[in-house]
Amino acid sequence: MDKHDTTPGWPVLPALRHKRGSLVDQIVAAIAAMVGARELRVGARMPSVRQFAKCNGVSTFTVVESYDRLVTLGLLSSRRGSGYFVARAEPLAATQPLPLAPPPAAIDALTPELYSGMSELLPIGAGWLPPEWYGEAGISEAVRQAMRIPTSRLRGYGHPLGFPTLRQHLAAGFSAELFAVEPDQVLLTHGATHAFDLVLRTLTKPGDTVLVEDPMYANLLSLIRHHGCHAVAIPRGEDGLDLEELARRASATQPRLMFVNTVLQNPLGTSLSTTQAHRLLALAEQFDFWLVEDDIYRELAARGEASLAAMDGLRRVIHVSSMSKSLSPVLRVGAICASHSLLPELLRVKMLAGLTTSEINERAVYHALTARGYKRGLQKLIARLDAARARTIEQLATVGMRPIATPRGGMFVSAGWAVAPQPACNGKTVADAALRAGILLSPGEFFMLGEPASIWFRFNAAYAADAAPLLHFLDHVRPESA
Repeated sequence: MDKHDTTPGWPVLPALRHKRGSLVDQIVAAIAAMVGARELRVGARMPSVRQFAKCNGVSTFTVVESYDRLVTLGLLSSRRGSGYFVARAEPLAATQPLPLAPPPAAIDALTPELYSGMSELLPIGAGWLPPEWYGEAGISEAVRQAMRIPTSRLRGYGHPLGFPTLRQHLAAGFSAELFAVEPDQVLLTHGATHAFDLVLRTLTKPGDTVLVEDPMYANLLSLIRHHGCHAVAIPRGEDGLDLEELARRASATQPRLMFVNTVLQNPLGTSLSTTQAHRLLALAEQFDFWLVEDDIYRELAARGEASLAAMDGLRRVIHVSSMSKSLSPVLRVGAICASHSLLPELLRVKMLAGLTTSEINERAVYHALTARGYKRGLQKLIARLDAARARTIEQLATVGMRPIATPRGGMFVSAGWAVAPQPACNGKTVADAALRAGILLSPGEFFMLGEPASIWFRFNAAYAADAAPLLHFLDHVRPESA
């Protein structure tokens, strides 16, 4: 086969449906065998997805998944607008499944409680606010309006990009306040974590390096490892990211992308300065990696904070937002804003992974965001959080705890004792004891790639500000040297 020819006479693979394993597994194995036997040489162009599907009587979705898996294995490469080509004769060694260490028992026990919202535990470490803080009446009315969906919309799966009216509203808001974006550059998701998963599925393959902040969003590390990628931590503290360390590690590891909380970082509550944001963009340009801007807390921050997407114009920044912090985590709606060239691939991966998102949820979010009292309620929420954070810091000081960074806003205070963790007393052992006492804590170990240098926790100020049982517990377990 000539290395530049297409293969219109592509043979039918033998007896696909009569072998064990899925069709995708069989196609991948058959093509891998042909490549290994040099029946398909390096550089050969594969038949188009449609050609292959027609010759072998399978769906185009099956072929796309097969080709994608072969790309992941390093056997094929994809060139936009040109198709798929044989890349090498043997699978990459780095693509072998990576062993995943089981999480510590404390994290196993805590994780479902942290997200369910159904527990009777005092949710000091949770990531949501008390329902009454969100303005229950407005959200309930928005849900009722969303349920009045026209009968004509009950057929089909909804628009693959998401509810058009919400996308138009979000695009108009972003364009007015941050960066110019068109509705067809907005892809709705089941919250920010779903958005991160789609980005990883689209832009990485097993063995790639992904840069993360340290500390970081608790679920991100597990998600990166699930995709077989190698996470490299960049320290973040009171003054922002350690950009010198970032440059050294980017030079050494050639990262594919980096996840960054620009504003009100979870768990620290700090924001990047404009100067740091510019330097970060310059490093991404220098070392050619994508920046995924986790921007889900911006509505809780002061106006004028730095925005990577606004500075970059979505060239190499992918902007992720969510409505769970300003509305309710029950409304699982997030959004990805990306360039015109990248968005179609993100959409294709979204459809492969789950077709569409819930239009009813998206309609409810639209009605809530456009309700007359939304902006007023948001300002009231910010003021309430400001008071709760100040009160939390004051209360924690009575048991010897100090913030590890001063939060600029939002719902979190990360604070602890300036003592080194020991096997008998560390964040996880304290969190286990708290669980037995009916208190849900999020220890520093949740948020870091390595072991924390001190014993600290992320406190949700809405629940910690006046929690007498919490203070009694912390005073009881307080290390003698703290």
